[in-house]
Amino acid sequence: MKYLILIHSNPRSLAVWETLTDEQRMEFGRGHMRLSDELAESGELIVSEGLGDPAMGKRVSVRDGRTLVTDGPFAEVKEHLAGFLLIECDSMEKATEIAARVPDAGLTEVEVRPVLDLSWLEH
Repeated sequence: MKYLILIHSNPRSLAVWETLTDEQRMEFGRGHMRLSDELAESGELIVSEGLGDPAMGKRVSVRDGRTLVTDGPFAEVKEHLAGFLLIECDSMEKATEIAARVPDAGLTEVEVRPVLDLSWLEH
């Protein structure tokens, strides 16, 4: 089964980040790299990526056949997706064990969600 571990940035996690020394921030990043390497070696990692700041993003919608694109930043956003890991493992229990190893789980929360199997929709 596939699970998505979502890493969010929010005012609380940013406040904690601001208290970290440069060395602690470097170790935080190295922790992410170690976890990705360990999960790749075990065969559980599909992909792990950090995401750019929302100010670099765009929102896309289609209305009346017209594509509308809005540039970031999106002022109403107080929390945003900062990164993710897509993993494959046997159970939600195992997925939550992996999520507890994500460095961000020590600063704030990370979210684990099952990926829906839509293979039954094959054409």
